[in-house]
Amino acid sequence: MNFAEIITALPAAAVNSIDGLSCPHLASGKVREIFDLGDALLLVATDRLSAFDVILPDGIPGKGAILTQMSNWWFAQTSGLIPNHILPDQAGEFARRGITSRDLQLRSMIVRKLQPLTIECVVRGYLVGSGWSSYQKTGEVCGLKLPAGLHQADRLPEPIFTPTTKAPKGQHDMPINDAQGAAAIGAALYEKVKATSLALYRFGHDRAKQAGMILADTKFEFGTDAAGNLILIDELLTPDSSRYWPAESYTPNQSPPSYDKQFVRDHLLALKWNQSPPAPRLPAEVISRTQEKYLAALRNLLN
Repeated sequence: MNFAEIITALPAAAVNSIDGLSCPHLASGKVREIFDLGDALLLVATDRLSAFDVILPDGIPGKGAILTQMSNWWFAQTSGLIPNHILPDQAGEFARRGITSRDLQLRSMIVRKLQPLTIECVVRGYLVGSGWSSYQKTGEVCGLKLPAGLHQADRLPEPIFTPTTKAPKGQHDMPINDAQGAAAIGAALYEKVKATSLALYRFGHDRAKQAGMILADTKFEFGTDAAGNLILIDELLTPDSSRYWPAESYTPNQSPPSYDKQFVRDHLLALKWNQSPPAPRLPAEVISRTQEKYLAALRNLLN
């Protein structure tokens, strides 16, 4: 699907809940709803937006479709590196299962049933965010010692793998080291996950650079099938799971503008909100400008 088709199909109002499906509902995440199709799962990305682990009362119209279409694009791009959970011929799967709503199709994936790993796989290529805060205090990021003298948003000598726990809903993911990761999922599988995550980041960084963007960091999720094969799952290299910067305006020693919800975070921080529910409403301008940032990232890749 091209960018113009996606733009014309975006809803005027945010879709924050998914109703009217006949299949059983299995789980809700901050953004996604998961439904049981019997032999597969239906993953539906809503337009919900979270900040500081709190779901905001206002969503971003079309955000779920943007995330899904970007993930689909990246899954296709990376299929030579690792298998992913998407069933072939999504259009045929939608038709076979009676999913005819265009909006629902755009924001949905029909995927294999797999066993998710119990860790989240974060790769950082630049010193920013919580990594920069940690480096300023200790010279380390997630326990990894980095060279002295680095500045905010500097590119790291090599990308680093900084996995976390996969915390229950409402709790924070916590950084873990290699030994803890190996204990959680097994040493051999952990080493494969680490190598695959780093390879995916390097691929994504190079491809994003061709689109005029810098992929500063990202999070991957993996699962295994009945035979123990490693499979890439969830979303992939979206503005919700990744930090993208416009390459043309990138300058080290400052926090670059980004194609994600950092604009919303900055707005909320300016309000002195205590980061506990209920979250404040978002002004129309903040919603509109955030949608523009998500769309810009997708446009850069597809055009």
